[in-house]
Amino acid sequence: MNRNHVQIQNMVLAAMFLAIGIILPTITGGIPQIGNLLLPMHIPVLFCGLICGWQYGLIVGFITPLLRGAIFGMPMFYPTGLAMAFELATYGSVIGFLYARFRKKNVASIYMSLIPAMIIGRVVWGVVRVIMMGVGGSAFTWQMFIAGALLNAIPGIILQLVLIPAVMVALQRAGVLHYQNQA
Repeated sequence: MNRNHVQIQNMVLAAMFLAIGIILPTITGGIPQIGNLLLPMHIPVLFCGLICGWQYGLIVGFITPLLRGAIFGMPMFYPTGLAMAFELATYGSVIGFLYARFRKKNVASIYMSLIPAMIIGRVVWGVVRVIMMGVGGSAFTWQMFIAGALLNAIPGIILQLVLIPAVMVALQRAGVLHYQNQA
C-alpha cells in the first residue's frame, strides 16, 4: 500500500472508532454507574491506537468524550468529560506508541502495550482530577482516585484485558491488519 492509501485508511478507521466510541456507551442505557463499570468509550480508543497508530489514538481519545458530551450530554464536560479526554488521549497514544515498537505483533506485545497504557491513562486521569479539583477549591483524595481509577473500573479492566487481545489476534489471523503505517 502506498502512503496516501494508508493515511486515508487510518482516517476512515479513526472516524469509525470515534463513532463507535460515541455510540457504544448507549448500551449502558445512559446509566453512568454501568458505564463506569464497563468503560465502553475506552475500547474503541484502545483499538484505534493499536490499529491506526499513536497519533490517531491520541486525537480520537481526546475528542470522543468531548464530542459525546456535546451530543448526548454525557459525560458532562466538567469535570468528567475533560478528565476523560486526557485519560483516553493517553490510552490511545501510549498503546499505539508502545505497540509500534514491537517487531512481533502477538499477544505478548498487545499486553505489553495495553497494560502500561491502562496504568498511565489512569494516572493522567488522577492528575487532571487533582488539578481540576484544586482549581475548584476541593480536594481529590487518594480514596477517590482508587475508587474511580481501579475499584469501580474492575469489570471494564477485565473486559479490556480479555476483549482487546482476542479481537486483535482474530484480526491478525484474518490478515486485515497492516503495520507499515505505525512508526
